Amino acid sequence: SLDYKGDFKSFCKFLRTDPQFYAKSAKEILHYAAWITKEMEGKLPQYIGTLPIMPLTVKPVPAAIAENYTTGRYSSGSYEDLRAGEYWVNTTKLESRPLYVLPSLSLHEGVPGHHTQIMLAAELDLPKFRKNQYLSAFGEGWALYCEYLGKEIGMYHTPYEDFGRLVYEMWRACRLVVDPGMHYMGWSRDKAFQFMKDNTALSIHEIGTEINRYIGWPGQAVSYKLGELKIRSLREMAEKRLSNQFQIRDFHDKILENGSIPMQSLEAVVEDWVAEVLKKSGK
Repeated sequence: SLDYKGDFKSFCKFLRTDPQFYAKSAKEILHYAAWITKEMEGKLPQYIGTLPIMPLTVKPVPAAIAENYTTGRYSSGSYEDLRAGEYWVNTTKLESRPLYVLPSLSLHEGVPGHHTQIMLAAELDLPKFRKNQYLSAFGEGWALYCEYLGKEIGMYHTPYEDFGRLVYEMWRACRLVVDPGMHYMGWSRDKAFQFMKDNTALSIHEIGTEINRYIGWPGQAVSYKLGELKIRSLREMAEKRLSNQFQIRDFHDKILENGSIPMQSLEAVVEDWVAEVLKKSGK
């Protein structure tokens, strides 16, 4: 759609070096992340029936850890301490923080991603350990699903932002290679780094911080995609069986209503919900 002349390698170089894709100040990148977040908040009632009470704010990653930290992260709010949820955006090394990936990142870390899921769980009438439980396949699977949902919602306004979504898709696909590559197949850090560099448009700095994370947290990178694929397959099943009775808000409420649970349990919850809707309709 951009009619770019050149191969993928040269396109990645263009994206990594052209100043149009990078903020000139910390304030600029924070303002853009906040704008995306507020735009998505305006659309949330159309897609989720029950929303958390706790608000979300956008803040920079604390300076003490920012140098080697990821591009963005969610820091949970607290109903006990009256602390809003915080979507942290890394404001260091701005030449490594392309703006075109911010829509995907904001949907993942903020709303309807981690903030919505985690703060709804904190409101549940459940034992404290269940409210605070975080199963990576569920939580990260939901956040990846929210990036995918953003395409349906219309949150990617330019071809570059949509490419940013695809950059993150390729990043997650490459995770499925480098995590078992290093922990099961005996890959070196350098080999994993080169694989990510050759197959994604992530910045060089970000590739380095990500590889370090995979080394220190075996299997977590793989859990993301397993969770997303399960949620998407459950939605496809529900849409097929319910046909015109399928309501996207009800489906999302059903996914989120029990907090962080194993994928097998989530599958049972959705199947029971589908059966209940069909029973009520007499089918």
